[in-house]
Amino acid sequence: MTVQRFLRAPAVGLCVCAGLLLALGGAPAAAGEPADPHAHHMHPMPPKAAFVRSTVSYKLPSVTVVRADGSKVPFQKDIDDGKPVILNFIYTTCTAICPVMTQIFAEVQNRLGSDRDKLRMVSVSIDPEQDTPVRLRDYAKRYAAGPQWQFYTGTAEASIAVQKAFDAYRGDKMNHLPVTFVRLAPGKPWVRLDGFATPDDIVKEYRTLVAAK
Repeated sequence: MTVQRFLRAPAVGLCVCAGLLLALGGAPAAAGEPADPHAHHMHPMPPKAAFVRSTVSYKLPSVTVVRADGSKVPFQKDIDDGKPVILNFIYTTCTAICPVMTQIFAEVQNRLGSDRDKLRMVSVSIDPEQDTPVRLRDYAKRYAAGPQWQFYTGTAEASIAVQKAFDAYRGDKMNHLPVTFVRLAPGKPWVRLDGFATPDDIVKEYRTLVAAK
């Protein structure tokens, strides 16, 4: 299937990220959390929530990752339990797009209500050296992540393999872009949303897939 490429908007200040985060009801990083040494980095950001949708088939890598609860698990087996999956990539010391993306996921679970128990929400760290299971648990708690929302870390090699499998690897954590993936079931294609899809956009994609099965 043809993949539409994400068209980057002109770079703007991090104040846009902060404004969007506040609009979503996000909170600033917890006091005492280590600052991102690259917090000055200017991420490409659209002036408002915008995304490009495509449908892509991906093969999940056979790598072992570590969940926030400390369990070492095969990534493919752990998310291929038959439930729909909503997935993104983050890292906990990010001060630009990651808080926005994570707050969007928090709003997705709120909008789903009890339906959230019927799917998996997955956030994979692209900075596993810093993102220990303890750090991920604290991060998940800050965003009131429910049991359906799992955070993964592991080795750098495992993280890169997962990123490459989703065509999300950009060589350095400072070069990552906002992207969300939605899949109905194992073996089904993924809906790829490049950019800042809103919580309502993501919930709509999920419900559309479920209704069409």
